[in-house]
Amino acid sequence: MKVKEIIKSVIRWSLVVLGTIALAVFLRVFIFDTYTIPTPSMEPAIMSGDHVVVNKFVPGPRITMNFFSLGKGEKPVFLRVAGWKVNRNDVLIFNYPYPGGEQLDLDPDLYYAKRCVAIPGDTFYVDNGFYRVKGLPDTLGYRRNQRILSERADHEFSPGVYHCYPHDSRYGWNVKSFGPLYVPKRGATVSVDSLSIALYGKLIAYETEKPVSVKNGTVTLGDSAIGAYTFDRNYYFMAGDYVLDSRDSRYWGLLPEDHITGKVAFVWNNRNRSTGKVRWNRFLKKMKPDNR
Repeated sequence: MKVKEIIKSVIRWSLVVLGTIALAVFLRVFIFDTYTIPTPSMEPAIMSGDHVVVNKFVPGPRITMNFFSLGKGEKPVFLRVAGWKVNRNDVLIFNYPYPGGEQLDLDPDLYYAKRCVAIPGDTFYVDNGFYRVKGLPDTLGYRRNQRILSERADHEFSPGVYHCYPHDSRYGWNVKSFGPLYVPKRGATVSVDSLSIALYGKLIAYETEKPVSVKNGTVTLGDSAIGAYTFDRNYYFMAGDYVLDSRDSRYWGLLPEDHITGKVAFVWNNRNRSTGKVRWNRFLKKMKPDNR
């Protein structure tokens, strides 16, 4: 084989390899991705150990604009490509919003899977354990587990499970009686006072990157007193189907849209950790709304 032919062959195969890599990157950034679910908080829809395929068109592919600067301590900056809207009962994969505890942030390495039970503009509440949105007749989420929650006596819960967001005695919300809580949508204006700031203060601080405080009954954003705030982002209320053991929006609050990576489309695989055998009843199991 001549040298020129060898060079052409090397170039041709190099282009094939580079094209394959580029296609794989494109698909994972814009179309779909895969995740492994390590906990049972979404059972029975998603079992511990399930490998799931995520549709990134919901709510749209998310591109990290400062990818090469993330290792230098910078927070990720995202560009969201227009996609399809999130619907109630969609199961979503998202970055956990409180990696440091109290301050709303984004952990690029920690992902959660939960069901969206309220979308921007909804008013969400829990009525004796059942998840509801004002104006809608149906219960949202996994109804069977909510029924178990409803029938359990209050004294059977530990304080850490029973008491809920915003963890403020003036509200006194708990796992069986929660809300009503308005879920902000982009462009919506809410009144802000020394009471409502307990619900929305962390969201406002996240959007503005300014400290929020209450001084002599007046809410202060940075150095300015405010009585209302107009939101720049959409928010969602996320809940685990296994309601008796799920650290979700009932405990840490509302999820900003920029934290969402996509919607779970189906389970593609699950292996028994003890035997290594494929659980064929989970193979290609489609994800669908479930409020039984």
